Amino acid sequence: MLKNNFFIRSFRPLAKSIQAPAVVKLMTCILPFLMLFQATAATRQAQSGVVTRVVDGDTLWVKTSASQQALKVRLQDIDAPEICQPGGVQARDALKRQVLGQRVTVTSGAHDSYGRTVGTLHLEGQDMGRWLVAQGHAWVYSYRHKKGPYADELRQAQLARRGVFSEPDAEEPRLFRQRHGGCYLRP
Repeated sequence: MLKNNFFIRSFRPLAKSIQAPAVVKLMTCILPFLMLFQATAATRQAQSGVVTRVVDGDTLWVKTSASQQALKVRLQDIDAPEICQPGGVQARDALKRQVLGQRVTVTSGAHDSYGRTVGTLHLEGQDMGRWLVAQGHAWVYSYRHKKGPYADELRQAQLARRGVFSEPDAEEPRLFRQRHGGCYLRP
């Protein structure tokens, strides 16, 4: 996949001309962040609709109109426990209690590799990603040395031992997936 990428193709001649394979390696590392920037720089649009299904603590379906299919939405900047991970069912149920059947606003400008709309979800003006983190039902994505938009809420939830943070061995979902794979991939 990377061989066909525009950025890699563009910088490969430069790397060969200066005999610096490190440039290609560097561009391979920088490429995901350039793509992230491109996705976040895209035009963000807001859509309102009714939540029809909550899959887990960070994925749900929103029906924006009777004539359109529901949007599968992945909440931006957070990572809730996998449904088969300790705290996963609690995260899903907490989100479900808040938003199922409610009119919400989704602000998005990107889609992920699974085709889900990635965005923020607001219920009556409240950011549900921020709420989930503050309640201890999700971690915040951090990028390099930046702590993420809900870092203060995460720290407070950890200090107060709310939600998954009441367990001393709470495991970040990304580490859980690395060790066990995703719940939906299991037979």
